[in-house]
Amino acid sequence: MNKRRWVAVGIAVVLLIFSVISSTISRSNDSQKELSQVNEILYGNDEAKEQVEEDGSSTKKIAKLVVEGTIINDGTSGLFSTGGYNHSSFMKQLDKIKKDSTVKGILLEINSPGGSVYETAEITRALKEIQKDKNIPIYAAMESQAASGGYYIAANSDRIFATEDTMTGSIGVIMSSMNYSGLMEKLGITDATIKSGALKDIGSSSRPQTKEDKEVLQAFVDSMYGRFVKTVAEGRDMDEAQVRKLADGRIYDGAQALENGLIDDIGYPDQALQALKKDQNLSGAKVVSYTNGSTNFMNTWLGNSLAELQGIKPSQEELIRNIVESVGTPQAPKAMYLYGGE
Repeated sequence: MNKRRWVAVGIAVVLLIFSVISSTISRSNDSQKELSQVNEILYGNDEAKEQVEEDGSSTKKIAKLVVEGTIINDGTSGLFSTGGYNHSSFMKQLDKIKKDSTVKGILLEINSPGGSVYETAEITRALKEIQKDKNIPIYAAMESQAASGGYYIAANSDRIFATEDTMTGSIGVIMSSMNYSGLMEKLGITDATIKSGALKDIGSSSRPQTKEDKEVLQAFVDSMYGRFVKTVAEGRDMDEAQVRKLADGRIYDGAQALENGLIDDIGYPDQALQALKKDQNLSGAKVVSYTNGSTNFMNTWLGNSLAELQGIKPSQEELIRNIVESVGTPQAPKAMYLYGGE
């Protein structure tokens, strides 16, 4: 049996299963509610759902938040989500914490090279609001890497942990692009862009970069860099001049970061958790984390099995386009708080 027949069989089986489920549900008194649950199984949602990591007191909880992967909003979710970091879901987790009076502390686990400027700043703003409005501590634990935007979101934490081998730092802004106007000239291809002003196509790859282009883009990046430096200075209680000496884009391991005052302790996430409990009188607290509705049977089974077969999932071009649009394009480069070696 060839691949296309297997695809047809797979689709038929799935449709049969859900036909049976739907017909059964429709006969129940709570059909509306249960049909909604079926839709959730099929398509998922970003609603933050609490799950217990360590049992303890229900009146005081430690919320474990995990930032895993590049911090971008790639527009994928539900049945055919690409996995990794989900910005919408993470922001809903923060919103759930804001509304939960029993959360008394946050453990922020980070394994990220950074990402988009906007999403990184949005996370940082929400975390600072939680600290201020709820008056609860945030301890950050850096795993393999917490570079650039990964460090940015940790900078205002009350205490920052990293292992000796964690890659961190890379404080700065990058706007990557390439210029192929020289190649176009050799091939006899001419840029015929019509624009309302000299800078309307700034950053274009199809014409030589002018001095004015470079000055404007550099000023744009420098402005964002200044906000990054200010965030680190405020979070680490350092002078901005001191931060700028460290913030030339270089990376540090955990030991170097400790020596330079960018972190507070050498330790793994479990050690950061124990320190949070001890420092903040949270012994016996329940430790919770959050999942969302897109992590479900359909996403893990159909999404990762049948969706791999040709013709069921969105095209690779569509998925790639979502990601590329999130990080910028050659014709429209985007400023990023992202480790440049990624």
